[in-house]
Amino acid sequence: VQLQASGGGLVQAGGSLKLSCEVSGRTFSSYTVGWFRQAPGKERGFVAGIRWRPTAAHYADSVKGRFTISRDNAKNTVYLQMNSLKPEDTAVYYCAAREGYLILSSLGGTTNYDYWGQGTQVTVSS
Repeated sequence: VQLQASGGGLVQAGGSLKLSCEVSGRTFSSYTVGWFRQAPGKERGFVAGIRWRPTAAHYADSVKGRFTISRDNAKNTVYLQMNSLKPEDTAVYYCAAREGYLILSSLGGTTNYDYWGQGTQVTVSS
């Protein structure tokens, strides 16, 4: 399984970006996919996750109401729409995946994912 994250860039505070995570694999619809981020000098932290059947999403408190995670099973892709961006959202964003179901409270655990993408840089200027 390979994950390819893209869509990062430089944006002003208040702006928007949409990240994409393309997942290779025959059973993408059964994958749970999460987005994490890591700023310089900080640990990697959970941003948002979306599980399979039943589809449900979970967000870190810091991004609720601003970020939206979605998936397109036909394109093997998970998206992270980021609105009202703040300078503190600046980080390298990683997507991660695992096959199968996770309870929502487990979506934020980095050890619950088996596959990781290479990361895409998001920089929000003030």
